[in-house]
Amino acid sequence: MGNKIIGMFFLALLAFVILACGTQENLEKKKASVDITAQQLNKMLEEKDFTLINVHIPYDGEIPQTDLFIPYNEIEENADRLPQEKNAKIVIYCRSDRMSNIASMTLVEMGYTNVLNLKGGMRAWKEAGYVLIHKEEKDKNY
Repeated sequence: MGNKIIGMFFLALLAFVILACGTQENLEKKKASVDITAQQLNKMLEEKDFTLINVHIPYDGEIPQTDLFIPYNEIEENADRLPQEKNAKIVIYCRSDRMSNIASMTLVEMGYTNVLNLKGGMRAWKEAGYVLIHKEEKDKNY
């Protein structure tokens, strides 16, 4: 009887481990974008070959060379403003990276395969010593 209980325990444990690994894999697939640092983005801007999108609402500044301003929760509604090629490099940012994480997941779900997220957002950009531009509310392109 004791061996039977021990065997059932190990089977249950094995099932749990398999399910946990599958769940972690699904979470990684769900993210599917790559985090980059402020330093990496600064280097990338030297030879810019990507679309840089600010998804933060409300407007709270921007990184130089930003191409588009699309609210994080309106990415799908603005698909016509996004690159048509699904493998185009897109860098997403917001103030802290909460909104940009949501936007990057949406882009991946839309089929984009080269999505980069600025880890820490504009806060990390500023903390790294880089300049943020602040335009009047009426000057931005939302």
